[in-house]
Amino acid sequence: MTTYNELAGLRVNYLGSDPTLNSGNEGQVWYNSTSGTLKSLVQLKSFSAGSTMGTARFLLAGAGTQTAGLGFGGSGPSNATEEYDGSTWTGGGNLGTARSRLAGTGTQTAGLAFGGETTVNVNNTEEYDGSTWTGGGNMGTARRLLAGAGTQTVGLGFGGYTTVNVNNTEEYDGSAWTAGGNLATARRTLAGAGTQTAGLAFGGITTAQSAATEEYDGSAWTAGGNLNTARELLGGCGTQTAGLAFGGSTGSLSAATEEYNGSAWSNTTSMATARSRLAGAGIQTAGLAFGGETTVAVANTEEFTGAFDTATASILTTS
Repeated sequence: MTTYNELAGLRVNYLGSDPTLNSGNEGQVWYNSTSGTLKSLVQLKSFSAGSTMGTARFLLAGAGTQTAGLGFGGSGPSNATEEYDGSTWTGGGNLGTARSRLAGTGTQTAGLAFGGETTVNVNNTEEYDGSTWTGGGNMGTARRLLAGAGTQTVGLGFGGYTTVNVNNTEEYDGSAWTAGGNLATARRTLAGAGTQTAGLAFGGITTAQSAATEEYDGSAWTAGGNLNTARELLGGCGTQTAGLAFGGSTGSLSAATEEYNGSAWSNTTSMATARSRLAGAGIQTAGLAFGGETTVAVANTEEFTGAFDTATASILTTS
């Protein structure tokens, strides 16, 4: 009989307990001497349907996590805010300024909304406390179709459109915006993730859909690995070293999903519904995609899971 050692060139580890379930051990095979089982570590990646939003809309913004998400603004323009608890969306306090094409960041109880468009570009900033939006400091540059990252008190806004694509970056300290380092590539309809000192910008459009990724260190942007699918109007979430990009438009609607590891993007399970102009929240292993547009505004919610688990095999013994 061929052995695992002969097939893989490795011996099966003999362990008293299971190893840490993370990507560093993915694919590892071991024998758990305590339970008497042969095991392997696998990562289960999938999208599953969540409940629909109360208001179908696109060009909205998102914040929070998969089990405490926040969606606000959008087509209309809309001032509606909705909160997600991991199973159901419920209405929250309305934005003070109804707008679409805005950016957002933060959490469900400490959200930040900034920029966007009413009938003109706006520089308004609003802060959410879990029930009510209040005015914050205005951005230096009024713009729409920008992206955001960070928290309510340590925020980051970048890219977007005035009458042209812009590369401006601004940093928020909880009361005022100040200029940061400019993106290398001026673009709009991009996505963002991460923090003010470890930000991630990806996708968007210049004169064509972009695959460019840039990483921010708190003062300057540097080039990262390109997306596999160049696209705009996509959703995103996660961190600079564990990002998630999903949906968008390549010129036609996309359901493609990609994961970033800090240097390169890799394709993973696609969304069930191809759409653009959607919003995102959460982390790479627990992402949330909601709203957007197919040929009409949609209220769809999808939850991405990238959890690690063990596969167990029976051990055949003879006596």
